[in-house]
Amino acid sequence: MKTYQHTQKGTAIVVAMMVMAGTFFILGICLFKQFFISVPILLVIAWLFHSLTIEIAEGELRWRFGPGFIRHRVPLAEIADAVPARNRFSWGIHWQPGTGWLYNVSGFDAIIVTRRDGKKFMLGTDEPAALAAAIRSHIR
Repeated sequence: MKTYQHTQKGTAIVVAMMVMAGTFFILGICLFKQFFISVPILLVIAWLFHSLTIEIAEGELRWRFGPGFIRHRVPLAEIADAVPARNRFSWGIHWQPGTGWLYNVSGFDAIIVTRRDGKKFMLGTDEPAALAAAIRSHIR
């Protein structure tokens, strides 16, 4: 049974990838055909990261990007805390010193999840207070 589920759209990343794909397509027509190879790569990136869905279900915190090929899960029993926060970069999957891995598709709002072993990671969300409260209601 799901007790929390929310999907955030990654509009900025989709627009950026589409603009870049269009630019490389035009460059391929006007300059060098080698630019064409970038177009499908950028379109796949847009498709893979068009959204981020976070859910709490069956004793786990789960998140997945777009169609779900990139997904992660953490048992709620391994989580010590979750607090709203701001990240330093708008979107992507990358390492941030002090807060660990960031998984985000849009904006700077996030939560910091601290595991019982002390490791941390961040999940981008446009409803950080609600997500942190939902996680906290399942732990302790």
